[in-house]
Amino acid sequence: MPTQNEPLNTVPIQQFISQVKSADASKAKEVKLTIEQSKRLALTLGEVMARLTGDIEQILARKNNGADDVIQVNMDSGSNW
Repeated sequence: MPTQNEPLNTVPIQQFISQVKSADASKAKEVKLTIEQSKRLALTLGEVMARLTGDIEQILARKNNGADDVIQVNMDSGSNW
């Protein structure tokens, strides 16, 4: 499985989308995948979802790290009396 910094191989997803577009254009009633194509597509989708979940967790962790910061704002009437 790719690490967080490695690019994902999305070729199986692109091939599936292309196959669906082609089937739609030719008014086909179904799209068939071999078991090998199905396994590659399932693995790729799993990797994409895992990466997205990890990215979301990192974003939330960074956001929550600043949650305890105290920001003090002083307001006055605008005059220097």
